[in-house]
Amino acid sequence: MKFRRKSKVEDQVETTEVAPAAAQASPAELTMDAGEQSAAAAPAAGPRGPFDADAMPPDAPEVSRVDLGSLQIPAVDGLELRLQVDESSGEIAAVLLTGEEGAIELRAFAAPRNGDLWGEVLPQLAADVEQRGGQVGQREGNFGPELVCQLGVTLPDGEEGVQPSRILGINGPRWLLRVTFLGRPAVEPEIGEAWEQVLHHVVVSRGKTAMPKGEALPIVLPPDAQQVVEA
Repeated sequence: MKFRRKSKVEDQVETTEVAPAAAQASPAELTMDAGEQSAAAAPAAGPRGPFDADAMPPDAPEVSRVDLGSLQIPAVDGLELRLQVDESSGEIAAVLLTGEEGAIELRAFAAPRNGDLWGEVLPQLAADVEQRGGQVGQREGNFGPELVCQLGVTLPDGEEGVQPSRILGINGPRWLLRVTFLGRPAVEPEIGEAWEQVLHHVVVSRGKTAMPKGEALPIVLPPDAQQVVEA
């Protein structure tokens, strides 16, 4: 597993790797759907997540997961797990699963027990994209209302380009899981639905500590994570 720290020094990226032992012992790692030529997990058999850590169904699929505290992320063959770090605070801001076709970004937040935090956050995110000069639309997806966005970015070669993304939110018991798809999973429905299978194996651990609504749930590195610097 790796994480990247955003830095003003473009030719140096800090990366943390986690040994395979960091994944919880379980029968299987999710595999890629080679028949579809898509980096996606096989459909879940039995109950589908995201699951709450305190209410895991006894017949939930047993897969290998990396325990990051508030999030337990399935190990998917062909996808690399990275952690994005907020440079200003030094805290881990998001979990990324990246592959050749695109990426999934996952963030978990504290929420009211019976509220609809995603219903509150969605219009705020849409307004933010528009304020930054992007285009945004809303549609109904497999997990409920979601945003489809296009935002101008500067490419590595210095040219201007457009970054497509698709943002969805999943309300859980006292938590919100916010998911952003980047690349082909954001714009190609068949590939996007295949990548969504990963979400059915995610586990969210809210914890017992009282937290303000909307505060990010803490993500922690496994104890055997080792930091390296990529030139």
